[in-house]
Amino acid sequence: MSHTAVDTIRITLPDGSAREFPAGTTVREVAESIGSRLARAALAGKIDGRVVDLDRSIDEDARLEIVTEKSPEALEVLRHSTAHVLATAVRRVRPEAKIGFGPAIEEGFYYDFEVDEPFSTDELERIEREMREVVKVSQPFERRVVSKAEARDLFAGDPLKLERLGELGDEETISVYRNGDFLDLCRGPHVPETGRLKHFKLLHTAGAYWRGDSKRQMLQRIYGTAWLSKEDLERYLHQLEEAKKRDHRRLGRELDLFQFHPVSPGAAFWTPRGTVLYNAVEHFVRERQQAAFQEIRTPLLYTKTLWEQSGHWGKYRENMFLVMNAETGEHDMSLKPMNCPSHHLYYSSERHSYRELPLRYVTFDVLHRNELSGALSGLTRVRQFQQDDCHVYLREDQITEEVRFLMDFILEYYRTFGLTATVKFATRPEQRIGSDESWDRAEAALRAALDATGMPYELKAGDGAFYGPKIDFDITDSIGRQWQLGTIQLDYAAPERFDLTYVGEDNHPHRPVVIHRAVSGSFERFIAILIEHFAGAFPVWLAPVQVAVLPISAEQMKSARELVVQLREAGIRADLDERNETLNYRIREAEMQKVPYMAVIGGREAESGSAAVRVRGTGRKQVVLDRAEFVSQVREQIRTRTLDIGIDSPAA
Repeated sequence: MSHTAVDTIRITLPDGSAREFPAGTTVREVAESIGSRLARAALAGKIDGRVVDLDRSIDEDARLEIVTEKSPEALEVLRHSTAHVLATAVRRVRPEAKIGFGPAIEEGFYYDFEVDEPFSTDELERIEREMREVVKVSQPFERRVVSKAEARDLFAGDPLKLERLGELGDEETISVYRNGDFLDLCRGPHVPETGRLKHFKLLHTAGAYWRGDSKRQMLQRIYGTAWLSKEDLERYLHQLEEAKKRDHRRLGRELDLFQFHPVSPGAAFWTPRGTVLYNAVEHFVRERQQAAFQEIRTPLLYTKTLWEQSGHWGKYRENMFLVMNAETGEHDMSLKPMNCPSHHLYYSSERHSYRELPLRYVTFDVLHRNELSGALSGLTRVRQFQQDDCHVYLREDQITEEVRFLMDFILEYYRTFGLTATVKFATRPEQRIGSDESWDRAEAALRAALDATGMPYELKAGDGAFYGPKIDFDITDSIGRQWQLGTIQLDYAAPERFDLTYVGEDNHPHRPVVIHRAVSGSFERFIAILIEHFAGAFPVWLAPVQVAVLPISAEQMKSARELVVQLREAGIRADLDERNETLNYRIREAEMQKVPYMAVIGGREAESGSAAVRVRGTGRKQVVLDRAEFVSQVREQIRTRTLDIGIDSPAA
């Protein structure tokens, strides 16, 4: 169909007002017509929801928004542009470098290069200095649309770009961007000129396979971060320093919580102290679920029949640990990567009435996922883990009330650890199972349930599970980092695939709906987050050792042992440090192990039946009080799971 050229176009602005402009007017010109202040602040434009450069022409009626530093899209444009400045600088320092691609990522950017030798720390500093020279000159970002043949000529010396060009269809628009003497194959958009990029920092380098394929060549990836203000950059860099101090891998070693071994990559060995911490978290979940949930255990190994029925064999097999069947000689069995299908099997093993619903089955079984070895990272990315995994079988008319119940459950759980949460609503992804009609019903039902809670949420279009939409919970830790944890996923597909039914009030079979729910995610990852959130200084109820009892000399050993017995009989985890070391040395050791309380027993304390209690992190200050009172206060802090530590002085 041919389009008739128009002389004027109608631009609708965010406030609903509309203005007419000559066809071909650029975003920048529209901004200038609105006001010089807006034009100076403009970074990009947003035409009918698509972010574009300021110099992009508008040839037909459209809705337009000017992107400034206050816009949610600003950081991504800024970071993508900074990645181009990074590549510009690398080409000056290493002219022979072959360039890959440099996207914006959460909290920063990176760019991949094919080079003979890895970048050194000194080189990174030199590259950053070159970046600042590029910014100082304030080179404009100039976009040009080219043919595929022209693009091949332009990037004849860059095989990584040529490979990407070969994948583009003949109908695709191919654009290149130039800033100074640097040219890149890129869709954009970018800020108007490099001078807008002032607040950035290169962070580190890492190896990265080209296209993420371990069979391809290894590239060198340079990571950096960029922000809109100096204050934001400094805040982020401070957060990184704090994160280094809190790294759960380092603290896990120092506090003797867990370890890994090459013979079992991606699976943690929990030490006695780490196991105490693990059990404390798991016990808390069990305790909260005792009344309204039913815990079950299911097998760990299944034939592919189950995974074909669930859809995982076709869509998830590469992430599963396949097991050879001795009878068939084929890898037609798998360790389970999730609990869902086993719960569905259990539900279908019995007949259910509408009166029983909702039924909530929860499992803590071990799961296995075949993560790439290069992706493994401490407890946050493992191959063996456990989840507080629950599946709820309910009637469609129960969805709203059940979502409200589960959200309250999850949010209160996080509050106990001092974690705040934000909510995201994720809709259908491109790769999915089930009909559009069932997805329409599922999304409408989950959105209505979420709206009914009154909780604000962010829409994440296309980010749902392959079988249904979901509500995700992102928690913010003590240094401001966000982690995706809990989830509530609504599934209309599984009841069809597994032929799940219940007998309705009309005495006929009906399909239930399934909700997948996790609170901690995996215990391994959640504990890693807790270690970093608390910097290893856990509240009393989580601390592996809650009280360290320290006799001043051998004369007080008997009295100290009696206190340990008294504490343990009260359910308090107490250790006796009877080493032949100075008291100050033992106190320092207890502080380094981040034990909440140190009970020092000297001659007066042994004689009076008291304890001189030091509180973690308060220096030499101590409180002398009756042992029964000390035990009572610690027990109460454990019972209430308070986040604060401290001992009240005895009344005068």
